[in-house]
Amino acid sequence: MAATASIPAPPAAAEVDPRRLIAFFAMVFGMFMSILDIQIVSASLSEIQAGLSASNDEIAWVQTSYLIAEVIMIPLSGTLARVLSTRVLFSVSAAGFTIASALAATATNIDQMIVYRAIQGFIGGGMIPSVFAAAFTIFPPSKRAVVSPIIGLVATLAPTIGPTVGGYLTSIFSWHWLFLVNVIPGIIVAITTWLFIDFDKPDHSLMRKFDWTGLAAMAVFLGSMEYVLEEGNAKGWFDDEHIVMGTVALSAGALVFFWRAFTAAFPIVDLKAFNDRNFAFGSMFSFIMGIGLYGLTYLYPQYLGHIRGYDSLMIGETMFVSGLAMFCTAPIAGIMSNKLDPRVMMMVGFGGFALSNYMMAHMTADWDFYELLIPQILRGFSLMFAMVPINNVALGTLPPSRIANASGLYNLTRNLGGAVGLAIINTLITQQNKVHYAQLAEHVNAANPEAVSMIANLTAKYDAAGMDGSAIAIQKVVGMVNQQAYVMSFIDIFMLLALLFAALVLLAMTLKKPRSAPAAGGGH
Repeated sequence: MAATASIPAPPAAAEVDPRRLIAFFAMVFGMFMSILDIQIVSASLSEIQAGLSASNDEIAWVQTSYLIAEVIMIPLSGTLARVLSTRVLFSVSAAGFTIASALAATATNIDQMIVYRAIQGFIGGGMIPSVFAAAFTIFPPSKRAVVSPIIGLVATLAPTIGPTVGGYLTSIFSWHWLFLVNVIPGIIVAITTWLFIDFDKPDHSLMRKFDWTGLAAMAVFLGSMEYVLEEGNAKGWFDDEHIVMGTVALSAGALVFFWRAFTAAFPIVDLKAFNDRNFAFGSMFSFIMGIGLYGLTYLYPQYLGHIRGYDSLMIGETMFVSGLAMFCTAPIAGIMSNKLDPRVMMMVGFGGFALSNYMMAHMTADWDFYELLIPQILRGFSLMFAMVPINNVALGTLPPSRIANASGLYNLTRNLGGAVGLAIINTLITQQNKVHYAQLAEHVNAANPEAVSMIANLTAKYDAAGMDGSAIAIQKVVGMVNQQAYVMSFIDIFMLLALLFAALVLLAMTLKKPRSAPAAGGGH
């Protein structure tokens, strides 16, 4: 196959060219914008819904369309980088993302917004794996203690502070600024990367072997999977014909995609990277970290909004604690990655994450900023301590010829973990809420003197105010029972997450110590 090692590995002790440093940091900022935009709308969907006169079902697609499009582009980016070069792929992606962001700000109805967000997600998805590939090919191993925490910080910080940034922008300006904020930085990133990236050369001859069938199958497979996972719970899973059709489509797409991946001369995604034991384990850990990262970025605002009644700005300010903890932990994680066995770092990270969720499993409906403070700090610290060694284990031992494709697969695992995690979390919230509501409702009856007394007091209070006291009293009690059932369903999920990450601590203990990075051009 032509040009299999298009990016030369640096000498072990080489100094990095300043031009490449500028290019790398421009790429990091582009990746930050792309990942941030997944969550930047999450705290402001109600404002966008009002602005576009959209229904509850329609507004969810502002996020879903972005995710579906992005998840298709991420694994494709490795192939495109080899065909077009990293320079062309990244700078065109940055420019396209910027234009799509500006268009999203001008949307006057929900259909336009969904189309613009899909374009934004698809084009922006090309920026994410390129940064991982660049970091592990242009920097020598001696510099990775600095580079890896930067990437780990951006990949985890961006979705965590997305609701905070979105809440502030919407509160101070308007929802249009969720997208306009990308325009000036996007132009700078596009120009800078076009001028300074020189990591590799294009190989246009590969276009003759481009697997269009594999591309179509991958788009159907991943797009349908994201749709089913995102919409399944709200639509009652297989009670809805669209979910059934989506499941059939993803199954057919998966069959064709994997067939082409193993038989095509130039497959759209090279799955051979999974032959590397470290990459396979790193990807598995990345998948589960995606569950924790995106799951908790969803759960905390759900609790704060539904139980505590916070608005988007208050939610953002509360969530900022985790982002700050990550930012402060990044340099420590970088220093420790040079001193500690990566398995030990992962165990510390997974253990801290498990403890954070275990603390949240003792929550009540009265928990506020200060009760959430320690769990959030612990979550931010643990995410960084786990992500840095996972990045190094997954990509640090692959030969240069595999890095571009492998980084796309690696990033895909984190996004798919988030999608699977959110689907499971949403389903559990719905199911457990019904179970707990039924259990609690059994105790609110005439045989329970506390319930009878509460209803009597509430009835008397509202009767005295000239209202229908008995109806309002029943309504209030139903609301209290529903709120408590909701909190109990959150507790169940936090406990499950605590057990999941505690199991990862044990799994990390069984890993072999990762071997050192291979020499340039080395294979497996």
